[in-house]
Amino acid sequence: MEFGFTTAVYVVAAILFILSLGGLSGEESAKRAVWYGITGMALAVVATLIGPGSGLWLLSVILIAGGGVIGYYVAQRVQMTEMPQLVAAMHSLVGIAAVFVGFNAYIELGRVLAMGDEERKALEGFAALLAKKTSAEQSILKVEVFLGVFIGAVTFTGSVVAFGKLAGKITSKAEKLPGGHALNAGAAILSFILLILFLSGAGIWTLILMTLLAFFIGYHLIMGIGGADMPVVVSMLNSYSGWAAAAIGFSLGNDLLIVVGALVGSSGAILSYIMCKAMNRSFISVILGGFGNTTGPAMEVEGEQIAIDADGVAAALDDADNVIIIPGYGMAVAQAQQSVSELTKRLRAKGKNVRFAIHPVAGRLPGHMNVLLAEAKVPYDIVLEMDEINEDFPETDVAIVIGSNDIVNPAAQEDPNSPIAGMPVLEVWKAKQVFVSKRGQGTGYSGIENPLFYKENTRMYYGDAKQSLDKLLTMIE
Repeated sequence: MEFGFTTAVYVVAAILFILSLGGLSGEESAKRAVWYGITGMALAVVATLIGPGSGLWLLSVILIAGGGVIGYYVAQRVQMTEMPQLVAAMHSLVGIAAVFVGFNAYIELGRVLAMGDEERKALEGFAALLAKKTSAEQSILKVEVFLGVFIGAVTFTGSVVAFGKLAGKITSKAEKLPGGHALNAGAAILSFILLILFLSGAGIWTLILMTLLAFFIGYHLIMGIGGADMPVVVSMLNSYSGWAAAAIGFSLGNDLLIVVGALVGSSGAILSYIMCKAMNRSFISVILGGFGNTTGPAMEVEGEQIAIDADGVAAALDDADNVIIIPGYGMAVAQAQQSVSELTKRLRAKGKNVRFAIHPVAGRLPGHMNVLLAEAKVPYDIVLEMDEINEDFPETDVAIVIGSNDIVNPAAQEDPNSPIAGMPVLEVWKAKQVFVSKRGQGTGYSGIENPLFYKENTRMYYGDAKQSLDKLLTMIE
């Protein structure tokens, strides 16, 4: 009876998770989708706690309450600008959880096998499931455990490095140890050899050594990926965490964990592929840590950056009919989305055609800019993707770039040796006038110089994005 109830609730939870993923594809349905996910997870936790093999109620309640308090505190404390690194941190927790669960499953298997027949008959839950496995099924379980631990370990250290890069605690440049990809390949081959030994009964030392190798692979893979590709890395790690969960789901015999892991793994992989396509990147190149990077010297940028003040920008906007705003991570850092929204309202009230151009990898997280603009109540219908608006720049009077660098960099088209060569970008330089809101003359997160800032029709509006826009607002009634 308990097993049937748990299975039924798992099916409902799985349907809610699918609805949640589907709803997250649109701004208007996203809030409802989040509640689908919350409800599905709550049902799954309750069904697991009261299902077969349940126990340790006090400890379970304490851990769930503790996790809830920590989650609430983090959610209250973390700013929208820190969401990319928070997501990477969450992925690391999934990875290390998979490692611990995998080791526990293997230790539990050894404990059950050491029992007598009478002791096995009294077992419940996961232990009872292990007691019923044949030799062939035990071998399959070992493979599942091995894969779950391997993927989890790669996800853990990879996510920790991604967190460090996104938070600015680790250099955003692509760095590899001497030997580069050969080290990753060697560690992967050695891990496969350890799998064979593990299946042959060599003992837990093979699992421990493989875990250390996987930790290294995760670290070295992500260290070898530059800042320009970090949005893809976050999505890719999301996929890894899903596959780790699915592998552990097989080990635990938990159908819901398998389904959810497969959903997360496949959706993350699809999103990563779409983003790589949008960046003209090879999916395999990115996930292997930078195969195919250019080796020649980048083209030198000539000219100078010409500054403009708020009066000049206001005068240009007053004369303009068509305006396109391109938001980037700098807008998020300055928390300028509300100011951008107010600027949009005032310009539209004056009869201006104002729209937003969103690059697929704007910010440091897929959909980062869309979330910020939705938070600021910017109408969904004027927020357009790159493919929908890129051809309109030649007819645009003013393009305003707020804290973006790589996604508006003409070097992607003009310099074959640029790290972003071939990447589709927003062609803002084709607008009649371009104003770039930027703190200073630095190259930004990825460290790539941008020739846009030196073009004749570009003017640099220096300063904190929010303060600069607020000053501009005082001149636009």
